[in-house]
Amino acid sequence: MISFDIKSTKSPAIKKFEANQFLVDYESYEFANIDEANNSPLAQKLFYLPFVKKVYIAQNFVAIEKYDIVDWHDVEQEIVDQLTEMLNSGVAVVQQAAKKPAAITVYAESTPNPSTMKFVANKKLVLGTYDFQDIDDAKHSPLAQELFKLPFVKAVFIDENYLSIQKYDVTDWESITVEVRELIKSHLETEKTVVNEEMAAATTTAGQQEAVGTSKASVDFDQLDDTSQKIASILDEYVKPAVASDGGNIVFQSYDQQSKEVRVVLQGACSGCPSSTMTLKNGIETMLKDMLPNQISHVTALNG
Repeated sequence: MISFDIKSTKSPAIKKFEANQFLVDYESYEFANIDEANNSPLAQKLFYLPFVKKVYIAQNFVAIEKYDIVDWHDVEQEIVDQLTEMLNSGVAVVQQAAKKPAAITVYAESTPNPSTMKFVANKKLVLGTYDFQDIDDAKHSPLAQELFKLPFVKAVFIDENYLSIQKYDVTDWESITVEVRELIKSHLETEKTVVNEEMAAATTTAGQQEAVGTSKASVDFDQLDDTSQKIASILDEYVKPAVASDGGNIVFQSYDQQSKEVRVVLQGACSGCPSSTMTLKNGIETMLKDMLPNQISHVTALNG
């Protein structure tokens, strides 16, 4: 089932309604009126709301610019309800003439972890962050399952537009990089599912064994105490972008108010890296102590 979260933007006139799955692929759309939206049944229906000025559609969200005749708090839930009802009843987001899909490219990047290679695609692959340690973990990811059938694949991490793949020491990357890259490219070209994110979320919500380790599922931000929220926000803003560039991820796990210990989980290329555990731990520890004086004693970094 498609659901939406309400997100603010830099413009007070525009709200972003973010879906839990992709709505369109590759292209983005902007409609200024109902006539311009003749190829988008969804946008046309939204223009029947008298306060809708413009509609933007891209990847996993619909953004709406409103006229000043209403306040957002009076209408935003109405929009969420309409979007949810329309999309779950089968209303098309955008109708397009048949055309050749955009060419898929995948290239390999080395990471600081010699056992892990990063494979970057020219399209967004997932909305969340997924860490698979074996083929059983990957039951909701057809792509990860294919990769685990290769005898040298030890772990698969998927985020945004890339995969970080950790191998066993039975072979070197020079011998297998092309094979892995072609497998990923072939999977994406046939438009197979990368991760069934709706099923993965349902499994986690039901409290069953998680098929995937997602950063979103690790902690509920709203349930954290004030200090934990500050720590998680600092990690998201200052640390995650840096480790993502190296094919990794860092997830806030817990904060102990008594001992003042922070526990984080390293994923992707960071997990098991000979240097990253100590380097990241020391860097994060220094940053947190500087930004949250007298509230942090030490950071414990765990491999995902």
